[in-house]
Amino acid sequence: MNLHAVLAIYKFEMARTFRTLGQSIASPVISTALYFVVFGSAIGSRIDSVEGVSYGSFIVPGLIMLSILNQSISNASFGIYFPRFTGTIYELLSAPVSYLEVTLGYVGAAASKSLMVGLIILATAGLFVPLHIAHPFLMALFLVLTSLTFSLFGFIIGIWADGFEKLQIIPLLIITPLAFLGGSFYSIKMLPPLWQKISLANPVVYLISGFRWSFYEKADVSLSLSLFMVGFFMAICIAIVALIFKTGYRLKT
Repeated sequence: MNLHAVLAIYKFEMARTFRTLGQSIASPVISTALYFVVFGSAIGSRIDSVEGVSYGSFIVPGLIMLSILNQSISNASFGIYFPRFTGTIYELLSAPVSYLEVTLGYVGAAASKSLMVGLIILATAGLFVPLHIAHPFLMALFLVLTSLTFSLFGFIIGIWADGFEKLQIIPLLIITPLAFLGGSFYSIKMLPPLWQKISLANPVVYLISGFRWSFYEKADVSLSLSLFMVGFFMAICIAIVALIFKTGYRLKT
């Protein structure tokens, strides 16, 4: 494997992040802090606790996961779309760099950016509410797996999109609603039985549930099922990326 090529792509993408710190880091952190103020303080003052956890603390894993999903998709999709838009993607495709190395560079950088945002939000949350992480290793595992999985998903969106508008369609119209309805601000056990069953069709439920369990050992579904769903979605994304490079879909035209 050409590690120099992977590192070059990775450094280039990370350098773009540090040139736009306000948009890349500060903006999502400030937005999430506003959620803490509105939901944690305003609404949390009317809700004593959820499953024995104060409401302000209960929503922390959901807010972090919401930010991770959006940032992973946004960073990865823009990272690969911009070279296609400017035409520099052909220089990359003609270079002695394999498709695996290209994917590792772009996806690795996107995942690193979203992890940075997630950790900063976690530290920021500690300023607003008391935090307790029961299983730090498991929490880190969920952060890494989710960042990588949705960075792969964003990579696919960046190749599929043929305009800047399409880069926002799936994150805004699909991922964000699924995250809000996936238990970010509540436990699905609080819903009527019918809606609990419907909610289980939402894949984001499993991500948030497993991540929340690593904090408070409270979950809507089993931990093993959450890990399986993350791995299953990652496998699907890897297969799609492999198919894209094998067929040259929207890369060679």
